[in-house]
Amino acid sequence: MTYTGDVQVGGPADVRELPGLTIYKLAVGPYDNNSYLLRCTETGDGLLIDAAAEADRLLALIADQPISAIVTTHQHGDHWQALEQVSKVTGAQILAHSLDASALPVRVDRTIEHGDRITVGAVTLEAIHLRGHTPGSIALLYDDGDNGRHLFTGDSLFPGGVGNTQKDPERFEQLYTDVVERIFDRLPDQTWVYPGHGKDTTLGAERPSLPEWKSRGW
Repeated sequence: MTYTGDVQVGGPADVRELPGLTIYKLAVGPYDNNSYLLRCTETGDGLLIDAAAEADRLLALIADQPISAIVTTHQHGDHWQALEQVSKVTGAQILAHSLDASALPVRVDRTIEHGDRITVGAVTLEAIHLRGHTPGSIALLYDDGDNGRHLFTGDSLFPGGVGNTQKDPERFEQLYTDVVERIFDRLPDQTWVYPGHGKDTTLGAERPSLPEWKSRGW
């Protein structure tokens, strides 16, 4: 089956098989969030990005396989409703950026800063701090070289624009600048973007719209 990233709440996960990593994308309600399970193909270790809701469905996706960590991309409540239950059942460590960690409902085991590395078995992810949607919003980059780059952006980058900054011009300018400098200026057009809600995109599909985003201010 070809991966599309098009998932529906209540429906099955979409699965992407990469040489070193398998990516499972699951939509959970009630806010149509995307949760991503990443599993190292060499070791079987797993990592969950945003235990957003519907703990039973997330645990069914994880099944009886290990996950060593749960990363919360930012502090907004729709991204951590299932965090406490999933972490208790799996024993996974809880990771979040230091500026958002105190807003989560459970103690964070490890705080993440810009540029930190997070391992999933034999796979390494890089944390990219994208300030503006929340103070501690992060994206996670899996750089597989010739096999492609895969970017999990939380609510900081979507098809059609950056994340919501509540019409605050300073927050928008900060988020837009970070997204341009830390993502678009660095990564190629083929980079696949996995957002916190909705459909996936690529940097190449979004790059031509950057001047429009800047001029409109959202």
